[in-house]
This record gives sequence, structure tokens and C-alpha cells, in this order.
Amino acid sequence: MSAAPQIFTATSAYSLAFVTAVGIAAYVAAKSLLPKNASWQDRVTFIWLAFDGIIHYTLEGSFVYYSMFGKQVITSSGPMAQMWKEYALADSRWGTADPTIVSLELLTVFGVGTMCFYVLKQLIQRDPARHYWIIVLSTSEIYGGWMTFCPEWLTGSPSLDTSNALYLWVYLVFMNIIWVFVPLWLMYDSYGHIAKSLRFAQAAADVKKN
Repeated sequence: MSAAPQIFTATSAYSLAFVTAVGIAAYVAAKSLLPKNASWQDRVTFIWLAFDGIIHYTLEGSFVYYSMFGKQVITSSGPMAQMWKEYALADSRWGTADPTIVSLELLTVFGVGTMCFYVLKQLIQRDPARHYWIIVLSTSEIYGGWMTFCPEWLTGSPSLDTSNALYLWVYLVFMNIIWVFVPLWLMYDSYGHIAKSLRFAQAAADVKKN
């Protein structure tokens, strides 16, 4: 009788270690680049966007590289390809250059990833215009997540493997749901700043008229 296949492998370990290292780098960047009197909201926003931007440019950027011009993750080699092969065990579309996934990732890497670093620059410069771009960026993240999974759910999830806790709760749930809840919080926070400024401007305009 053959032994059950090992689920948590060395690739699993260094994939999670890579994501953790990016998070630590984002935290260090926030400590180094933001002023000491920055609010906790700005610090959380900076850490998230630094983490988000690095993930988009490195991890997801490598996926785009391995999935363009006839290439596929499953036939590629290298450390980043191995990480995507690991994730493809939970969602096979990422191993076969699924056109919907690749299309979304092109927008994510070059559009959303670039916006992350632009907003980081605005945070460092304390530019309040960042709140508009945070809402645009966060809306893009949530839409991307919806379009990644909704078509799959509507067709019975044939590409998803939810047979074990690692694939279901770590790869499919945790690694995706943070790109829903954090953008929702960012939108809420930025909406508050924008609405407060507009109401103040409206009140000032009303006083001036009277």
C-alpha cells in the first residue's frame, strides 16, 4: 500500500517564508520612511501597500513572465516557478496560463502594483490626494479577486482542490481573503478623509455665501 503524498513540503515552507519576508521588509520600510508622528492608520496603510506592491511586482510578476508567449508555470523551472507550481496544486488555473487569470494579473502587476508605489510616495510626502488613489487601488483589488473566483464558483469550482487544510485555508482562503478585507478597510478610511474634507469645504463655501 503506497504512502499518502506529503502535503506540506519544502516548497510550501519557502513559499510561506518568502511572503513573511516581504511582510517584514514592508514593516521595516514603514519604520524607516514614515515620520515618527505618522498616525497608526498611515503606518498600517504603508505596510500593506509596500507588502502589496512587492508581492505584485515579484511573485505575480513572475507568474506573468511564466505565462506569456506560449509559456506555462507547469513547464517552467526556477524558485518562483516552483512557488507557483505549489499554489497551482490548490488552483490549477495558475499552472496552465488560464487566459482570464493572466489578463487579470497583467492589470494587477502593471496597474495596481504601480499604484501601490505611487501611493507610498504620497504617504511619505503626506499628500492627501492619496486617498483618491487608495480607493481606486482598493476597488481594483476587490474586483480582481471577484473575477478570479466568481467564474470558477459558477462552473462548480473544477480547478480548485479543497481536500486538505493547507490548500483550502492557507492558499485559497487566507492568501486571497486578505486582499478583500484590507482593501475594504482602506476604502472605509479614505472615504472618511474625503467626505470630511468635502463637508468642510461645503460648509466654508456656505459661510462665504452668507
